[in-house]
Amino acid sequence: MPAPASSAPLSDALEQGLWGWDHLPGIVSVWADAAGRVTLWRRLSASGELVREEDRFRPWALLASPHDIPKAAGVTCHELSGPGELRYLVSCPDPQFLRSLRPLDREQALILSPEEQYLVSSGRTYFLDLNFNQLRRLQFDLETTGLSPESSRIFMVSVRDPSGLCHVLEARDANDSGEADLIRRLVERVRQIDPDVIENHNLQGFDLPFLDRRAQILGVRLALGRVGSGLRQRAGRKRIRYIAPGRELIDTLDAVLRYDFATRDLPDHGLKSVARKLGLAAPDREYIPGHRIYAEYLRDPARVRRYAIADVEEVAGVARLLGGAAFALARIIPRRYERLSDAGAATGIIDPLLVRAYLRAGAALPAHRLGDGTPHTGAALHLFASGVASRIVKADVASLYPSLMRAFRIGPSRDHLGAMLLLVDRLVERRLAAKAAARLAPPHSEERHTQEALSAAMKLVVNSAYGYLAAGRLTRFADVHAANEVTRRGRETLDFMCRELASRGVTLLEADTDGVYFSVPPAWCEADERRVVAQVAALLPPLVKLEFDGRFAAMLSHEPKNYALLTNSGELLLRGVAFRSSRAEPFGENFLRSSIARLLTGDIAGVREAYLETLSALRARHLPTYEVSSKVRLSRSAAEYAELRSGRREFVYEAMLASGHTNWIAGDRVRVYHTSATSGRVLAEYEDADEDPRDYDVDYYARLLQTTFAARLARAFDPEAWAALFEDSTQLSLFSRPISAIRALLTTSPHTSHTPAQPSSLPDVSP
Repeated sequence: MPAPASSAPLSDALEQGLWGWDHLPGIVSVWADAAGRVTLWRRLSASGELVREEDRFRPWALLASPHDIPKAAGVTCHELSGPGELRYLVSCPDPQFLRSLRPLDREQALILSPEEQYLVSSGRTYFLDLNFNQLRRLQFDLETTGLSPESSRIFMVSVRDPSGLCHVLEARDANDSGEADLIRRLVERVRQIDPDVIENHNLQGFDLPFLDRRAQILGVRLALGRVGSGLRQRAGRKRIRYIAPGRELIDTLDAVLRYDFATRDLPDHGLKSVARKLGLAAPDREYIPGHRIYAEYLRDPARVRRYAIADVEEVAGVARLLGGAAFALARIIPRRYERLSDAGAATGIIDPLLVRAYLRAGAALPAHRLGDGTPHTGAALHLFASGVASRIVKADVASLYPSLMRAFRIGPSRDHLGAMLLLVDRLVERRLAAKAAARLAPPHSEERHTQEALSAAMKLVVNSAYGYLAAGRLTRFADVHAANEVTRRGRETLDFMCRELASRGVTLLEADTDGVYFSVPPAWCEADERRVVAQVAALLPPLVKLEFDGRFAAMLSHEPKNYALLTNSGELLLRGVAFRSSRAEPFGENFLRSSIARLLTGDIAGVREAYLETLSALRARHLPTYEVSSKVRLSRSAAEYAELRSGRREFVYEAMLASGHTNWIAGDRVRVYHTSATSGRVLAEYEDADEDPRDYDVDYYARLLQTTFAARLARAFDPEAWAALFEDSTQLSLFSRPISAIRALLTTSPHTSHTPAQPSSLPDVSP
């Protein structure tokens, strides 16, 4: 069971609890059971040798009531100190011990997985003394005849080994025995290579479920782990996650989602587009539409082999570029590496640290509880002007909310040890040290990459601290009153910054907790812009940092957090769901990119041209059906919709039925399109592009182009000008304004103006 550091001062015990105390090097995987048996796999940094070790621990749980302690042989109990509800630390090596506690809810008990119990109680973590390149990482990707494992087969598997060598395994026969043999050869290849980590893009969403089901149907033993006879499952945040005991299964889609949540810079989350955006795609990379891969394999197998190899090479590159944060977190947090790769920041990252810190200090933990009904007040968010502006500057507020928590010592009231604020303080210190070390390291060196990954991991946790406070019953130390105090201070600070910037002659455009966008006078140079930002930064509380974060040629401000930026090099950046949405039809997003790029360079006639070109392509049916389809997630199963259908019919499910689909499940994602005003179809998979019927409803999509996509540009023009630009014809009406006379506008919002009437000051800046 967790051992309190009883002889150490409380501060030392907290530090040990936050960072761990047993620095056993080289752990690459942990597997434990409910009886306290543990298997560790460690990779020795000097030689690269893999060592397998056995260990033991006493399975344990925290309980709120002594009445819930099992009356069985071998059970021990230790009462922890402090006001927390979960104060009875009970332990027993009998495997039935933990199972008997499972019916208790989280107000009554804290029961971690066996691996996390071991890591918390031992003070150990993954990957100490290793760098990312020392992991043995294998990538594999399936090529299948279709998307359903019930009716489709695996005909090819590409494999990339830790040295970078790629192999292609192919079914020797297009029948059950040929596919079963292919799966066995994949399992044997994994066994021979013996990787610490298996990676792929959408590994957990497609490859493993498909592979597992095909193995079940064919009766193949899918022993991809280092122990056990097959894959196991755990409940993930959004879907079932697969486990291969002794190896870590990493889905690079999780890293992409985490990266894009922070940067909002990816066109979508598919492997091919991500690889192109990150510069990982080879110039001669093969691209084959997913629904045509098997047909192309029958015609030109060598081309499909090249395509499959490119997939695993790009997966390896994406994992290398974006996986560093999860790797660095695993050195600190008592959870398996694969769990940290898809963990939520609050419950998945901060909670395990606080649990370990409290137990190391011998202190009782609070239980999850409902709040007192106090609503959470929102963050500061201002839209000062909408339309088109030029000469744009962004001033970044570095981690505003964590900075305010530190500056004014705002932490959760039930954290009587002060562990949360100590955690944030130490993480900020470590991040700054890592950033400094990265700057000193040679470009592209292993040291630089390691330090940058560490800095990114620290930033991820620090920026989650405020969200942890505001998460309600989801987090153990949630405190809506503390969260509201942070947002109150944040609003004051942001208002103050905006007033001070406006008083120095800039035109404010948008401001939130991430920073402020503003336009500067034509005569200003970059030195003037930096000087103004530095002047305002000097007025802020010591731990709140305002930094010059970039300059842009132009900006379209549409709505709060929905805008487009044109860089000085001509790159267009779109932010917010108004401009980038997974549900949006591709033809509409293509129109937006084309028209906004022209708008921000002052080419108003080009905006009209982009609209007419798109409209003409629709009417002539030059656009493939894919371009007008929308990607949707089915929230109801076929059976659930059948029960509701007599009372209410819904377009998406009617499209499924009209396309012959009768057995779908909730969570499936499909692409649908309108064939008429009242019906639609699911996008079909065609052997050849010429088979595409292009039977979409032209009038519907013409209206959508105008009322949904062109409407995103309405803030840039007065109503008459917008109507002239986007008239639904190739000829302007007699009374339309000439296109040559139309100019883009910037409209200020007087209700959110922050121009001060007198010199301003930031109220109450001391703790």
